[in-house]
This record gives sequence, structure tokens and C-alpha cells, in this order.
Amino acid sequence: MVASLVQRAAGIFESSGSFRMSESIPSRRPLKTRNTKWAAALAGWLVKAGAKPNQISIASIFFAALAGGAFAYAGQASSFSAGWLYLVAAAGIQLRLLCNMLDGMVAVEGGLRSKTGELYNELPDRFADALILIGAGYSDIHGEMCVLAGWLAALLAVITAYVRAIGVVAGAGQCFLGPMAKPHRMALLTAACIIAAFCAWLHFDGRIILIALWVMVAGCGITIFRRCRQIARELNAKK
Repeated sequence: MVASLVQRAAGIFESSGSFRMSESIPSRRPLKTRNTKWAAALAGWLVKAGAKPNQISIASIFFAALAGGAFAYAGQASSFSAGWLYLVAAAGIQLRLLCNMLDGMVAVEGGLRSKTGELYNELPDRFADALILIGAGYSDIHGEMCVLAGWLAALLAVITAYVRAIGVVAGAGQCFLGPMAKPHRMALLTAACIIAAFCAWLHFDGRIILIALWVMVAGCGITIFRRCRQIARELNAKK
């Protein structure tokens, strides 16, 4: 039913011609979901409702706080409650990503770009990463290794974005290389949340979040290296 409603809404916006996808912009992170009908329909609805891109960007922080809080409470809750809290965290992560996609769509395809758009596009992301990853670090009650992994993952996530920003300032353009770019980090953690929820309900201590965070730490280190190398190559190739 939900899928049919989304498709119907997409058809309404397409037929009315009130919201259409524009050509892709090189500086934007390439996302397949941005070209789906349901995304265009939702972005079009937000434009009609009067939502501003910067407001959507700020909303991502609240969803990230929801996810981070759910993680932290999961570390203190009963197995049954912890399972549901992991699913709440997964939902918060995905809603954060949805805001990250929609703010750009409303700004570009909706014709609502502002002079402060880049500021609101980048800064809330850094807060969102920290809230989610540090919160995830406190979801494991068995020791300090998970806390350490959460803080390290948050730090390295910020550095990956910082390296990308340096590349832009230096004239190399945007570099979205992984393996632990933002969508990859959030996909990994979302999957870990779902698995952790079932582990909690089955009273199985799989330390799933702990494992996911350390995988993320290692992946972010590789990502930073690959981005630095790619940016250096592009700058050296310039005449």
C-alpha cells in the first residue's frame, strides 16, 4: 500500500509538471535514489509545503540525535527494549540520510538555492555523524572498546569530510571515494542495527555494533588515504 501511494504521488507531481528533476550537478554526491519517482514526489511536496533546504538540513541533526539517543539507551535497556531501540536508531539514521538527500533536491530542483546553502549542507552533517557514531559507542555495556570505537569513528568521519573539503578549496573538485563515505558508513550501521535487534531479542551477545564500528574505523582510514591520493593526483595533473 505504501509503495502504491508513493507511486501515485509521483505520478501527480510528474503530470502536473510542478517538480521535475534537473540535470545532475558534478559537485553533488551521486545518488541513485535522487532520480527515483518517490524522491521527486516527496521533494516536490516539500517545495509546495514551503519547506526550505536549510530547514531540512537542520532537521537531519534531530534525527541523528534520535538515533544516537536510542543507541545510548539500548546499552542500558533490557534485551526486549534494546531490540526496539536498535530499530529506532536504524530509522533515525535513514531519516537523517533522507534529509541529506532532500535538502539538495529542494534547493536545486526546487529552485530554492541560498547563499548559505553550502554551510547548512555541510555543518549539520558533521554534527549528525558525531551524534550517531558516539551514541553507537555507548550501546555496548561490556567495556570501553565500543566507546573508543565510537569516538574514533566519529573523528575519522569528520576527517574524511575535511579531506574532501580541502580538495575542493585546492581546486581538485569533490572526491566522494569510499569505502567508508557517508552513505557507506550509514548503510553499515543500519544493517548492524537490524542484526543487533534480532540478537538482543534472541539473547545472543554478538557485539554487532562493536564490530561494525571497528570496521568503520578501518574503512575510514582507507578512505582518507584514497581521497588524499586522488586529490594529490588531480592537483599534480593541473598545469
